[in-house]
Amino acid sequence: MPRPQSTKRILKELEERFFKPRGVPLARLEQVRLTLDGLEAIRLADLEGLYHEEAARRMGISRATYERVLNAARKAVAEALVQGKAVEISGGSVDRREQSRWPCPVHGGRRRRGRGCRCRPRPEREKR
Repeated sequence: MPRPQSTKRILKELEERFFKPRGVPLARLEQVRLTLDGLEAIRLADLEGLYHEEAARRMGISRATYERVLNAARKAVAEALVQGKAVEISGGSVDRREQSRWPCPVHGGRRRRGRGCRCRPRPEREKR
């Protein structure tokens, strides 16, 4: 029995859609599926220019899992561009939230304190 898929965090704004070559009806084109988590992986690596470790941390997955998702997504996009196929963006095991709402692993699942997870717990104030 295979392991269950891990849920990957993606931006709330990413939505399902199609991209296709201009001038060819969608019914006549073969389709390639790009998952939403694959689109998020491409966005983090290629658009934002993040290193794989940081991108994986933002998606809430291991670096190895992130690389597998990214490689599959890049392969799907390359196949569509080279062979003139339509790209269907949908599916994947995803958790859609605003980035500020994702729990902070440093603080035991509580809300993040600012951007990223590198913050430290606040020291308790001494009573006077």
